[in-house]
Amino acid sequence: MRTVIDFHSHILPGIDDGSETAEMSEQMLELSKEQGIGAIAATPHFYAGQTTLDAFLKKREAAFLKIRDAAVRCGIDLFLGAETAFFPGIGNADGVRHLTIDGTSLLLLEMPFREWTRRDVEELEKLTARGLTPLLAHIERYFSCQKDRKIIAELYSLPVLGQVNAGALLSWRTRRLALKLFVHDMAHLLGSDCHNVSSRSPNLARGRSVIEERLGSSCLFQIDRLGKEVFGL
Repeated sequence: MRTVIDFHSHILPGIDDGSETAEMSEQMLELSKEQGIGAIAATPHFYAGQTTLDAFLKKREAAFLKIRDAAVRCGIDLFLGAETAFFPGIGNADGVRHLTIDGTSLLLLEMPFREWTRRDVEELEKLTARGLTPLLAHIERYFSCQKDRKIIAELYSLPVLGQVNAGALLSWRTRRLALKLFVHDMAHLLGSDCHNVSSRSPNLARGRSVIEERLGSSCLFQIDRLGKEVFGL
């Protein structure tokens, strides 16, 4: 497998607000292939209050089967996971391990879009105690809500990782923060968070170019090295 991995996507068809059809998903795969992507974590939204785990897993498998052959033709490995929305009690929730990205301990976790509390950190502590590694989805989006820097420090004292959206590196409004997160070891992996082929298309290569230009090829090397380690390559 090539070393470039997209750790956040909504490429599975007909399961959430991402790709609507298998045909669209195939176009997204082709665009990813053109950008040198060798693996994609397929991470549809999972909201515990809206569906059961069993129903979600069955729907995810059915969506995957619709594009499995297309992914093979593109030479892209698809790893099933979920973008799991944080909920009270997630630390002790049954079956949460089934939401991790295939072959890893990574749980792509969408944190609350509000100021985080000590109780939130405790939920993540419980997840890490179970051997899971929370991967905080689009980490750059939360900081406007955070006032208590002590809570952020407590959260990052845990074995958690941060994922930045490539799109954040492409906008002057968010680029500085996104780069700063990598510099200060608060962001570690990249995702496209792609949803379609128009407004939110696969864009990982463009984001990587910004990192290489601003932070150097060594930063990209570290991102790719960590990605390989996560998958045991």
